[in-house]
Amino acid sequence: MSVTETGRPRIMIVDDMLTNLRNAKAALSDQYDVFTVASAARMFALLEEETPSLILLDINMPEISGIEAIKTLKGRADTREIPVLFLTARNDSESEVEGLSLGAVDYISKPFDPPLLRKRVEIHLTMEYQKKNLERQKLELQDFNANLRRMVEEKTGKVLELQSAILRTLADAVESRDDATGGHVQRTQRWLAILLDGLRRSGLHAVEISAWPTELLLQSSQLHDVGKIAISDGILKKPGPLTADEFEEMKRHCAFGAGIIEKIGANISESDFLIQSRIFALTHHEKWDGSGYPGGLRGKDIPLQGRLMAIADVYDALISDRPYKKAFSHPEAARIIIQGAANHFDPELIEVFRGIEPRFGESS
Repeated sequence: MSVTETGRPRIMIVDDMLTNLRNAKAALSDQYDVFTVASAARMFALLEEETPSLILLDINMPEISGIEAIKTLKGRADTREIPVLFLTARNDSESEVEGLSLGAVDYISKPFDPPLLRKRVEIHLTMEYQKKNLERQKLELQDFNANLRRMVEEKTGKVLELQSAILRTLADAVESRDDATGGHVQRTQRWLAILLDGLRRSGLHAVEISAWPTELLLQSSQLHDVGKIAISDGILKKPGPLTADEFEEMKRHCAFGAGIIEKIGANISESDFLIQSRIFALTHHEKWDGSGYPGGLRGKDIPLQGRLMAIADVYDALISDRPYKKAFSHPEAARIIIQGAANHFDPELIEVFRGIEPRFGESS
């Protein structure tokens, strides 16, 4: 609401009749600072210097009528929000309807009753104040929400950074117990990222993978071998091939890993991250033909995450030195992976691998 130095709202009265100007000013001057002008042209000139809180505008004026004047007022950015009340002759309903349709907020019939004029002006100034107050509150709320969103994003970012650091530390703790597989977690994330990108480009499993946030999925894959924490050093660090009994014990790391993640989930609300982590831990050694472990799952009974990780996990094992073998070159490892279609690996995923395997070689 526009106010003068007195702190009172400004009212502009526009009428070509001096008597009407005097009567309106007398009725309103006790509460408002009143400007009286005798024509629409004079009103527009005064609007260059003053911005009133409300305009009382006569309809029937020479040269520029109230109807033409309000069209101009509502067409200008600097005046369109000023409330306009029409001053009309009695029984001029056609002009009243036209004025209201053009943006006038009300009309007052002449000759007007001073108490009624004051009350109408008071009501519309109050409505205008409430409107601007609501707009201000809306802007403040938008600003508050934007600040709150930034705070939440910052806090979420810090939580994710902490989560990632904890996961990295836990994964490193597992790898530190197994000298032969150093860097395995980081590399398998790399292979998994390439496979996911290739899968998206192929259009296979589009609905399922569209629901996977890539960053979360890759982070959750870090825990696929967390169950090795429960495997004894005698087996985990054995320099040669494992006996049948030792291999059976080693195979238990999948179930151990799923159990560890379940215990974490028992103390906090279940999250997509923990769900994905458990799937990776439990199913990355399952095989397409059902000969894998720990569940002996077959074909598409194996979750897609496990089928993808199986390729990434085996590829990394092939290109890495082990006590019982030397690292294979990328072409050799890629050939072995492709030969594993239909028994070890999902044939569809192997076709995806065929199309992107050079990227594995470039990242090795």
